[in-house]
Amino acid sequence: MPLTSRNRAPLTSPHPTPHTRRRPASRARRRTAQALLASAVGVCLVAAGAPAEPLGIGDPLFPHLGNPGYDVQAYDLDLTYPGSNDRPLEAVTTVDARITAELDRINLDFAHGTVHSVEVDGEPAVFTGVGEDLVITPDDDLDPGDSVRITVRHTSDPRPADREGGWVRTADGLALANQADAAHLVFPCNDHPSDKAMFTFRITVPEGYTAVANGLPTAVDRAPSTTTWSYRTRNPMATELAQVSVGRSTVLHRTGPHDLPLRDVVPTEHRTALEPWLAKTPAQISWMEERVGPYPFATYGLLLAEASTGFALETQTLSLFERDLFTDPALPAWYVESIMVHELAHQWFGDSVSPRTWADLWLNEGHATWYEALYAEKRGGRTLEARMRAAYESSDGWRAAGGPPAAPKPPEPGKKIGIFRPGVYGGAALVLYALRQEIGQEAFDRLERAWVVRHRDSNASTADFVRLASETAGRDLTGFLHAWLYDDTTPPMPGHPDWRSSERAVTEEPGPHGHAAHRPDEGGE
Repeated sequence: MPLTSRNRAPLTSPHPTPHTRRRPASRARRRTAQALLASAVGVCLVAAGAPAEPLGIGDPLFPHLGNPGYDVQAYDLDLTYPGSNDRPLEAVTTVDARITAELDRINLDFAHGTVHSVEVDGEPAVFTGVGEDLVITPDDDLDPGDSVRITVRHTSDPRPADREGGWVRTADGLALANQADAAHLVFPCNDHPSDKAMFTFRITVPEGYTAVANGLPTAVDRAPSTTTWSYRTRNPMATELAQVSVGRSTVLHRTGPHDLPLRDVVPTEHRTALEPWLAKTPAQISWMEERVGPYPFATYGLLLAEASTGFALETQTLSLFERDLFTDPALPAWYVESIMVHELAHQWFGDSVSPRTWADLWLNEGHATWYEALYAEKRGGRTLEARMRAAYESSDGWRAAGGPPAAPKPPEPGKKIGIFRPGVYGGAALVLYALRQEIGQEAFDRLERAWVVRHRDSNASTADFVRLASETAGRDLTGFLHAWLYDDTTPPMPGHPDWRSSERAVTEEPGPHGHAAHRPDEGGE
């Protein structure tokens, strides 16, 4: 059943709509009956219906992630930070959705918080937690085409869960790292990138704290002891890309290409030392625009967190980095700048054009690694060809350990970021290099620009990329790309018949976009 209105092919749910009502009835007639029979009928319906159960949309790597039957249009998150990052935040999450199938229940992904109450269209609703789902039973059944507003009052717990992701506790507050499936550890949502939506944030913090989120600021409301900071996105966003920063921070403003507003969030005490790095962003945006076209969002910036995460993350319009990345004297400048470009490239590849399923992750990471490598070469790192040859030598080992680029092996239980293996970074960039070798620089450049235009603010799959590559090249590339994307061994590299690969073991696995996975002494590979 379709999850979005964006003309994407639907995923198949492993649970074929168990809560679908087969008898058509107008919503108005059901409401009349409900008014006549009062609340006892609601109780009877819950008791008589099938037991609540967690659902999913059948993602190949996360089969229970996401929920069928509706398309989220917008999220409104109202968070109150208590002044300590080891205590739960009070929160109200409002979900506006369009119904795509007849439903008598609505499942949201949510775990690691306490739900106080749920309303559907302003009326109290019965709810229960099952697995990692919040199962809601409204008084009224829902028909395709209906619009519904779900309001959940809950806590959002920053203390560690039994798995990775969600809130990141920093030295002076909080940040978010929701990839791949941890947004629902923070707020109730349809936690799959195929259901993108608009976001509004309101974050209330004690005096002395600053709150920043994705998108553009809309209001700052000051009270005697608190301040409420409000932000709104201008483009749809996947739940895994949501970002909220709370801390004793300074927000630095500058202007990018075409008067693009840029804002960086930095620990106040380090602002002077970090400024030279942050000043590089406008030129980096211009460099990316020369290759793939206009920056796709209304703002950009870096969030430099006082935390030890082991990764950087392309949260939409506000990329998350460890502050130490920019102050470690052992890291050469070309390397740090190339990691900045990696996360910047994701704003096009992964954020604006989001994966249809998590098996399409290579489209995100391969492109970000590709532009990281090109920029590293420009700034003094290893040449692109040397880096690709090294990747080729390791490619068979990566495929054996983690699967081919477009068919990664499922993550181990409790280690969902285990899908971020070398094969979807260097291995996927190698696919792009092979494609450029096959079709030539000019066609490859046209493909890159066409890809981000055709699928802007939407979702796209591996099949979509193969189709557009064939269209751009003027010949069918299905067989060529299928071997590079899905075979257990690496095909011969066009133009380099002497390149060889081996199945040597790969022990180091990157976290999501982890700069720890890119050793500068190896040119970022």
